[in-house]
Amino acid sequence: MTSGVRIALLVFLAALFQASVFSAIQVLGGTPEVLLVTLISIALLRGSIAGAAAGFAGGLIVDVATFGTLGVTSLLFTVAGFWAGRYGETTGRDRAHAPLLAIVVITLLVGLAAYTLNFLLGEDVSARQALVTTLLPTLGLNLIVGGPIYALCRWVLRPAEPPRQSREVEVVV
Repeated sequence: MTSGVRIALLVFLAALFQASVFSAIQVLGGTPEVLLVTLISIALLRGSIAGAAAGFAGGLIVDVATFGTLGVTSLLFTVAGFWAGRYGETTGRDRAHAPLLAIVVITLLVGLAAYTLNFLLGEDVSARQALVTTLLPTLGLNLIVGGPIYALCRWVLRPAEPPRQSREVEVVV
C-alpha cells in the first residue's frame, strides 16, 4: 500500500470517528479533536503538502457528516495541516517535543480561528464559551490522545523496508 493510500485511510477513519464517536464525548466541556491530532501527526511525518491535502479532505468529510457550514472545517484544517507540516520540515521531526508542542499551538490557533470565522459568518458564538470553557479542556484532551495517535500514525506511515540487495561475491583468479 502506498503512503498516499495510508494517509487517506487514516484521515477517513479519523474523520468518521470524530463525527460519530468523539463528538458525543464531553469531558469538562471539551471534546477530543482526534481528526486534528491525526492531521498534525500526518503533517509532521509527511510534510506541508500532505498535511494540507489531508486537512482539506478530513475537514470536508467532517463538514458533510455533521451538516456544518460547508468549508469552514476544511479551511481551518487545511491551514493547520500546512503549518504543522512546515513546522516539521523546518524544525525537525525527530525531536521528542515536536508533536506535543504542535498539538498545543495548533489546537489554540484553530480554536481562535474557528471562533473568529464563525463570528464573521454571523453565527451566535459566545467568546467565553468558545475560547475558555471548551478550548482549554479540548486542549488537555488533545494532549492526552496525542501521544498514542502520533505513535499509531508513525507506525502506519513508516517507510517501506528497502529491498534486500544480494551480496556480490568477487572471484579472484
